[in-house]
Amino acid sequence: MKKTFASIATSAVFVLACSLSASAQAGFTVKQTLHIGGEGAWDYLTVDATTHRLFVTRSTHTMVIDGVSGKTLGDMPGQKHSHGTAIVPAIGRGFITDGGGDGAIVVFDLKTYATLGTLAAMPDSDGIIYDPAANLVLAVSGDKNLLMTFKPDIDPVHGKIDPPIDLGGAPEYLAYDDAGKVYVNLEDKDMVAVVDLKSRKVVARWPVAPGGHPVGLAIDRKTHRLFIGCRNPQKLVVMSTDDGKILADLPIGAGVDATKFHAGKAFASCGDGQLFVASEKDGKFTVDQIVKTPNGARTMGIDDSTFSVYLPTAEFEPAPAGVASKRPRPKPDTFMIVQVGQ
Repeated sequence: MKKTFASIATSAVFVLACSLSASAQAGFTVKQTLHIGGEGAWDYLTVDATTHRLFVTRSTHTMVIDGVSGKTLGDMPGQKHSHGTAIVPAIGRGFITDGGGDGAIVVFDLKTYATLGTLAAMPDSDGIIYDPAANLVLAVSGDKNLLMTFKPDIDPVHGKIDPPIDLGGAPEYLAYDDAGKVYVNLEDKDMVAVVDLKSRKVVARWPVAPGGHPVGLAIDRKTHRLFIGCRNPQKLVVMSTDDGKILADLPIGAGVDATKFHAGKAFASCGDGQLFVASEKDGKFTVDQIVKTPNGARTMGIDDSTFSVYLPTAEFEPAPAGVASKRPRPKPDTFMIVQVGQ
C-alpha cells in the first residue's frame, strides 16, 4: 500500500448533505482507543475474528494486539518494509508481505508468533489475503505489476511461490469471489483487473470511472458487488462483479486507503479523519453516516464476530511551514488503534 496521506477537507455542501442522512441513521461511534505505542509507521490491519487478535504491520516489525484489552500479545521483528498480513487458522499459519529489497513473504506460527521461514517474492510485496475456496494465499507486487499465489501449507524454508500472473498495471488491494475469480485494483490504470485462477490469466479490466486511483477494495459475495475506494476523484465506487457495471459512486473524504464490507454495510476509511458508512436500500446506495476519527486513520480491519471496526493511527507533529503537502510525521510512541462499533 502506498504511504500517501491527504488532508483536503470535503466540501461544506457534501458534509451538510451527509450530516442530514447521518442524523437519521446514526449508529456507529468510537467505542475506545487502544494506546499501543512503539516504533514504526503502519499499513494494513488484519483481524482474527475467532480470537479477536489484530495483526498490524509496523514497517520493520508486525504486532499482534488483543482487540479487547489492547495488550500486545506478540511482536515479530526482522522485516524491511512490512505491508500486510494474511492468516490461515486451519493450519495455524500467518503470512506477512515484506516489500523491502527484493521482496519476501514471512511465514509465522499463529500460536507462538515464531518465524517459520521466509519465501522469496517480488519487490514491493504489498496487499495479501487468503482465499479459502481456492486454498491459496494471494499477494500483489506493486512495482512489478504481478499477482503472486501459493498454497498455505508451502514449505516455509525451501518452498517457491507459483509463477506470478502479469496484471498489466500497478496493483493495490484485492478480493476473491469464492468462484475462482480474483479482483485487483490497478491504481495507475484506474481499473479493476479480473483474474481467473484456473487459467491464471487476466480475463477483463474494468474502468472505475467516475472514480480514479483505486486503492481500497472489498466485496459482497452474496450480491456480487465490489466496493472500491478511489482517491482522485474521491469516490466509493460500487461495481457489479458480473459485468463491471458501475452501480453507484458516492463522494467520500480525502486519503482513503481501505474499504470493507460486512452485514450489509460498506466502509471507507479516509486519512482526513472520516469513516464513511454506506448501504443499499431498494437498489439505491447512500452514505448513512460519517464517523469522526483521528487524522491518519486511513486503513482498517473488521471483527466479523463483534462488528467492530479497528483503525490504526497516531498523533502527528505540526506540518512544517510552507510544505503543507508533505505527509505529517507521527509523534514518537503515540501509535493507537481506534475501535468503532454500534
